[in-house]
Amino acid sequence: MRLIPVLTALIVSALLYFIVVERDRLLAFASGSASAEPTEEVVEADKDSVALEQEVAQLIRVVAVRSEARTIDSAVVLRGETEADREVEVRAETSGLVISEPLRRGASVTAGQELCRLDVGTSSAVLAEAKARLLEAQARVPSAQAVVAEAEARLEEARINDNAARKLSEGGFASSTRVASTAASVRAAEASIQSATSGLESTQAGIESAQALVAAAEREVERLSMVAPFDGLLESKTAELGSLMQPGSLCGTVLRLDPIRVVGFVPETDINRVSEGFLAGARLTTGQEVTGQVTFVSRSADPQTRTFRVEVTVPNEDMSIRDGQTAEILISSDGAAAHFLPQSSLTLNDDGVLGVRIVEAGDIVAFNAVTLLRDGTDGIWVGGLPEKADVIVVGHEFVIEGVHVAPTYRELDQ
Repeated sequence: MRLIPVLTALIVSALLYFIVVERDRLLAFASGSASAEPTEEVVEADKDSVALEQEVAQLIRVVAVRSEARTIDSAVVLRGETEADREVEVRAETSGLVISEPLRRGASVTAGQELCRLDVGTSSAVLAEAKARLLEAQARVPSAQAVVAEAEARLEEARINDNAARKLSEGGFASSTRVASTAASVRAAEASIQSATSGLESTQAGIESAQALVAAAEREVERLSMVAPFDGLLESKTAELGSLMQPGSLCGTVLRLDPIRVVGFVPETDINRVSEGFLAGARLTTGQEVTGQVTFVSRSADPQTRTFRVEVTVPNEDMSIRDGQTAEILISSDGAAAHFLPQSSLTLNDDGVLGVRIVEAGDIVAFNAVTLLRDGTDGIWVGGLPEKADVIVVGHEFVIEGVHVAPTYRELDQ
């Protein structure tokens, strides 16, 4: 009775062995000898497949995107600020008390409008004295001219007498004493003319001196009034009534904000892409966007930053743009082929060169240097890549150039 269960167990164990362990041989035996050889080929194929799967499993897996170059407007992007087109501090050139009412801060002024006026003091008296001296000097001119004319007449008379005396002396009708006397008269008349001419010149010099005094006195009176040099706005209140001003004291500051300048600094790597006359735009921190033209590109770099000053002139008729606002400047430039990539795909090689790692033929990693053209909130535009490139965006920091990888591709916006 115990032998039957034992035999049953042995038979079941044998069947399970053949089904589990020797399944292929059992199937070959059931299908006949003709199918034995194909089964061996299947087994070999399975072994190769398993080996390939093991090899792939050992490769580093990365995620890449298939990127194609597109032509973009490679604008030069700068950070800068707004500046008034013109700004001047109106200061006193003489001393005196302010007798004019102050103008309020922010008031509009026109060219030639009086900003501050000083007390006349003794300036008017000095001017009157200078004018009186000028009149006195001018009054001496006729007298000096008459003296010169009288001296010239005497010289003519002396020359006539001298000539007559010489002719009479030649005919024996005049003595040599008379000839000598007429010659002496001629010399005396000539000396009188020189003296009269010197007196006239001295009178003319006195007139010129008096005119200079008058001009200086008039200029001193003009300095009592300080005016706006151009149309603009008062940045500060003018000097208060009754305050004492000395030479150099500030009367007020005048700004001209229309047009206004937006100033930025271009790095030396991009300076050849910017020229006067290029169209440019600016976005202020308030969100306002304006457009204008490049009107100045510096020829000399800043010694500290090695950057070049660039000025963009922008219309500002409504005075909505203020002096000193921060701005992002975009200067138009020639189009360039670029790839749009996530900023995280950028890396540095061992030499510190900025670039990306790409997947080449045979799934081999290569490093490609790039240049930044434009950045944004969703990614960056870079140049320097071929027209089509498989750029590694995940796992690029764990592989080096020449490594065989197992890439997985996805869309850029995922």
